[in-house]
This record gives sequence, structure tokens and C-alpha cells, in this order.
Amino acid sequence: MSSTRKIIHIDMDAFFAAVEQRDFPQYRNKPLIVGGAPDSRGVVATCSYEARKYGIHSAMPSSHAYRLCPQAIFVKPRFDAYQEASTAIRKIFADYTDLFEPLSLDEAYLDVSHVSLLQGSATLIAKAIKAAIKQETQLIASAGVSYNKFLAKIASDINKPDGLYLITPEQGADFAERLPVEKFHGIGKATSAKMHSLGIKTGKDLKELSLEMLQHYFGKAGLHYYSISRGIDNRPVNNYRIRKSVGVEVTFQHDIKLKQDVIGQLHSLLKKAQGKVTEKQLIAHTLTVKIKYHDFVQITRSRTLPHRITADLAMGVILEDLLNDTDIGRRNVRLLGVTLSSLENRSGRTHFRQMDLFNDC
Repeated sequence: MSSTRKIIHIDMDAFFAAVEQRDFPQYRNKPLIVGGAPDSRGVVATCSYEARKYGIHSAMPSSHAYRLCPQAIFVKPRFDAYQEASTAIRKIFADYTDLFEPLSLDEAYLDVSHVSLLQGSATLIAKAIKAAIKQETQLIASAGVSYNKFLAKIASDINKPDGLYLITPEQGADFAERLPVEKFHGIGKATSAKMHSLGIKTGKDLKELSLEMLQHYFGKAGLHYYSISRGIDNRPVNNYRIRKSVGVEVTFQHDIKLKQDVIGQLHSLLKKAQGKVTEKQLIAHTLTVKIKYHDFVQITRSRTLPHRITADLAMGVILEDLLNDTDIGRRNVRLLGVTLSSLENRSGRTHFRQMDLFNDC
């Protein structure tokens, strides 16, 4: 890999649950679920590997998880503890390279192409990082090593937990050909279903379509699919990422229906999002409202202004207008969310780090 880039993807194993099991010995070796209570409308944020044996996974309704494993232990998230562990892990990354890109609290890309430590071996560096994380935080990480982001991320998932997998430049194209399309990062259920309907089941099938055909079926994403089906991904590892949005949302224990209650909740969410924006010395020009009705039908409504959005301005003018074209007042609501985007710093330049989407649980 000396003539190509050397990319490592680090992914912490069952991160939230692992922190809980580390801090509370009574949870160890037991099915543990971090998220909403089983008698609430919450969802699973993550779960231990002991819980995964029962078919439980993240984003599953907590009530369903309880039915699959009634003996599971349910705990509320402790985000301060997870942030503290994540900060310690990022300090370890910085011991090996300045060029790392956090994707979330529990995963990151590292570019070690020009690192001379450990003979410049990305595999040895990945091993050393995994060992340092375990020694300093008592947590387990999996690592994928390859010559681009796409393959490194795929590789980190292959031997979980505590995995380490290398995909060399010589292996990349063949590996991508054999990969089922649903395993391609960025191809979700809807896109994979569409691909299957077109007879596209593997990277090899994807590779056999021309760029023009892929763009016809998938628009702008067609070029990305054309490249990754050939093991090509030239995206750089960015240690400086532009934040795109700040959002908050809440799922109600009991549905709400009255319009004034909805507006009150949205205003409360907006104040929280606005506080985060102000704290980072940013201003926002776009407000998006997310509404999920009792039957799980979800809609969004947005408004972009030439001047900055404030909580008072939105309360008095925008929110009422956004709700006019909805079924608020006629259908029960189970979830509301507010997102502020089109972010700029106070000097007028778009400027910020990683997107931060935080929930009010």
C-alpha cells in the first residue's frame, strides 16, 4: 500500500452499551439495551452483543425489543459518559495522525498515508490504536484498513466485534464485485430494493451498467455507484467538516393533537436548537419542522429567510405558516422535530465542524 493512500476506519463495538457494561459490572455478559423504556415509545439506541443474539438492533422500537427478550436490561442513555469516552479515543487518534475525521461519537476515518510510525504499516497502526483504546478506556474497537474510505468502512464491519480486516489495492475491485449491494455503505433499503428490481444484486451487477444508465436510474448518485462498484473512492479524509444542520426532536409518551400544544412544543424545541446555534456563534437561515403522526406517516416543512432565524421571529411568523399545510389539529402527533440549517458564522461565512443532530429523549 506504499504507493496509495492508507485509510483506517475505526468503529467502536456496541459503544453505548459497552460504556454501560464497563461502568456497571452488573450489566456485563447480559442482554443490555440503551434507549427508551419498553413501556414507552422510545427506540433502541444500541444494544450489547448479548442482546443482538435475540435479533435486537438499533432503531428498533423498545417495545418490540422487550418482546424479543423480556429479560433484557433497559437503561437510559448517559451522553456525558459517551462523550467523555469519545474524547479519550480521539486523543489516541491524535497520537498517530492529525488527519482524522470523526463521523459520530463512536467512529472515525484516519488517513495514515504519510505516517512513519510502525514502519508506516497501516495494519500495525490500526492494531496499535485498538490496543491503546482497550488499555486506556477498557472499550473494544474494530478496524478496517484499505486504500479508500468506502472499503475501509466495509472492512471494519467484517470481523466484529474486536475485528481487524485489510483490503489491499489488489483485492479492492474483486471485493467490490462480490459485495451484495445492500452491504454498500450509503445504499439503504429503498435503493437496494430498486436495484434488486432492476436485477442488480451485487457489485458485479452494478459494474456491468454504464455510467449513463446508472445516472438515468439513480440521478447524481449514479457516478458514486459507478465508482465504488470498481473499488474507487477518492473522497479525502477531512479533519475539518462543515456543519450542515442542528436539530432536536422529541417523541411523546402520549399523542398530542391540539394545534396550540404542537406550536408550544415546536417553540420549545426551537429554543433548544437556537441555543446550540448561538453557543457556537452561528446564525441560521432555514427552519425545518418534522412531524410524525400517530400512524408513523412523516412530513417536513421548511422555510428559508434572507435574515437570521430567531426563536421569537419563528414563533410569531413562521411556525404558524408552516403548519397551515398539514393535518395538525385533525390527526394525533407522536413526534415533533426542529432543524436549523443554512448555517453561517456571524461574519457571514459558512463555517463549522461535524453535523450535530441531538435528541431530546
